[in-house]
Amino acid sequence: MSVPISPISGGVTPDSIRPAGQPSTGGAFQDVFASAIQQVEAYGQSATESARRFLSGDGEELHTTILAAQRAEMAFDMFLQVRNKVVSAYQEIMRMQL
Repeated sequence: MSVPISPISGGVTPDSIRPAGQPSTGGAFQDVFASAIQQVEAYGQSATESARRFLSGDGEELHTTILAAQRAEMAFDMFLQVRNKVVSAYQEIMRMQL
């Protein structure tokens, strides 16, 4: 008996586990992935805006600008690692023999 793969979420609770044979909520992974892309993009835009305000002298402090840039860089690096793991898992599944 196989158990379907549940979507990525904050945590798995007994209510979120579906019995085998029930239809899945289509696009859950796509929604999570799109949300992650939007979050990384938002961090990047925030860092760009913070740097622009600092360079134009609009009262932005240096440490705030540096923190925004570091947050954007770390979010992007983490997203790349997740993407690499997803691609690796996909390639492993494609190598499986039926």
